Amino acid sequence: MKTAAYSMALTISFLLSARADLTIVQKVERAGSATNMTIKVKGDKVRIEASPQVTTILDGKTGEVTNLMNDQKTVVRISAEKAKAVTNMINRFDVKKEGAGKVKLTPTGQKETVNGYETEQYIYDGPDFKTSYWIASNYPDGAAILAQLRSIKSEFWGAANTKMPDFRDFPGLPIRTRVTTTKQSQPTKPGGTALGGATEITTTIISANQNPISDAEFTAPGDFKETKLPDIFDKKNTAPSTSPKP
Repeated sequence: MKTAAYSMALTISFLLSARADLTIVQKVERAGSATNMTIKVKGDKVRIEASPQVTTILDGKTGEVTNLMNDQKTVVRISAEKAKAVTNMINRFDVKKEGAGKVKLTPTGQKETVNGYETEQYIYDGPDFKTSYWIASNYPDGAAILAQLRSIKSEFWGAANTKMPDFRDFPGLPIRTRVTTTKQSQPTKPGGTALGGATEITTTIISANQNPISDAEFTAPGDFKETKLPDIFDKKNTAPSTSPKP
């Protein structure tokens, strides 16, 4: 009953919010180092600032991906067709995804205070990784923020077939996420030994607000130059399937 009531409240919040602008600042910790990542959402567009060097802009309507190389002041655009082709190519090599069912979150019953908010831990075990979520049900405007993230999931992350839980499955806002991978790396040369050990990445929400964002944040600066990537999917450049005659 409690879950159904929360789901209804979340749906109403989503309808009333009318896709308000959203800015989330996260702390990303990996291998003893920490950096900040900023995600901005406005309508169908998303801006991801994972580092000072590279900014990624996603357009939900066109499917285009725009990468801003800030140090070089260059723009690299990837069309929806090419982005989909890359995703399909990756998925063909992901043999473990075949036959996979719907991803399910499992509550552990453990509670912890994260950044002043009471959270409950949920886990998801993947084929090569384990993810832990610390979910807060009392985060300010958490329902509206979750609704925004839910819409992004359907537009981008779902299309990438990441096999991660859908935000519709979360009973609150995940303010801390820890991903631990256990997959061994490939040997650097034939006969070499694969490197083992786990890699852990922890992401924690520092702040989130729904203040208005300028449209200029989702366009390339005027002084940036366009740069084209090699078209690896161009059939004209595809090598012949048979060996040339001597």
